[in-house]
Amino acid sequence: MSTFGIYLIGYIIFVAGVVWGLSLLGVPPVWLGVTGVVLAGLGILTGVGKTRRRDSNTE
Repeated sequence: MSTFGIYLIGYIIFVAGVVWGLSLLGVPPVWLGVTGVVLAGLGILTGVGKTRRRDSNTE
């Protein structure tokens, strides 16, 4: 499995935990969805940034 895949699985577990915790606090479902989407986007952006290979020809 690729490094990005492992990173993404861990981040999905993190997002699920945050959304679950917010639901236990009584946050309305629409805000749970917004939080999940924003965190998922942030996870993809950071995952790509951390696992992307650098260009070999840096001039």
